[in-house]
Amino acid sequence: MPEPTAVICGATAGVGRASAEAFARAGYRVALIARGEQGLSDTQAQLEALGARVLAIAADVADAPALEAAATRVEAELGPIDVWVNAAMATVFGPFSALTPEEIRRVTEVTYLGSVHGTLTALRHMRPRNRGTVVQVGSALSYRAIPLQSAYCGAKFAIRGFIDSLRCELIHDRSGIRLSMVQLPAHNTPQFDWARNKVGWRAQPVPPIHTPEVAARAVLRAAREAPRELWVGTASLKAIIGTLFMPGLLDRMLARQAWDGQLIPEREPEGRPDNLFEPVEGLHATEGRFGDQAKPRAIALSAASVGKLALGAGALLALGAGWALGRRGR
Repeated sequence: MPEPTAVICGATAGVGRASAEAFARAGYRVALIARGEQGLSDTQAQLEALGARVLAIAADVADAPALEAAATRVEAELGPIDVWVNAAMATVFGPFSALTPEEIRRVTEVTYLGSVHGTLTALRHMRPRNRGTVVQVGSALSYRAIPLQSAYCGAKFAIRGFIDSLRCELIHDRSGIRLSMVQLPAHNTPQFDWARNKVGWRAQPVPPIHTPEVAARAVLRAAREAPRELWVGTASLKAIIGTLFMPGLLDRMLARQAWDGQLIPEREPEGRPDNLFEPVEGLHATEGRFGDQAKPRAIALSAASVGKLALGAGALLALGAGWALGRRGR
């Protein structure tokens, strides 16, 4: 059997790069898609040193024809695409009132439409074979939005709606293609040093923070098992479940905690380049600057497993209440 092929969009930094390494170590042929030539070259060399067969292609996920051309090249040079991972993202730190229409559009084009373009491209190549898995790198922010990242949170919510709708269509068509979305907590990635910042203070992930390898293991698991959703980390579980039952309370909590919680008391360097419209060379790495806070492990549960646990807990509560009422009636 030939080695399977995985395509990673947003492959040269953070979760995308960690995922590319995880697939390479697992024996996949790996196609890297990103904008920056230097980041692509460095990532390719890193994976080839592990013995993987690697193809690096410069493309912007916001450019649908470029992604289609990249996929055609992947299949010609590496073989049929078995797994497609949408990990590219862009964000702007700042209150909504400070954002421009152009910034909001760009975040949406990369984060939401980039995932749509990637999925459309993957399906065109997977449908004739009626097999393959599309893994969407999501976030707890696709359920529970936070201040200072309205454009990014909106895009993540949109991705979840898109994936859910498409999944229904694939089920209707009795397709063998699988979709999985991995909802992540905060990770130690370079995004906090190259995302556009309109607050003036340096940004940080909201603790608890995890290593990108935690996310990569979840992405690889999603590619293999294809759970509907995989919820990673206790912070994600709390945010997702909490917003389902107590959304108003979380609004008030996050208004107090998540604004300052995303900032550190250091001024953002004036004139620092950002990667919103152009790649920033020199920062393409897996880890960011929060390694001393990053946890190397996290719980990862499928949404179905969480539902079963919730039903079991509810049944136990009902039994306990019935027992207590029975005792009172004696």
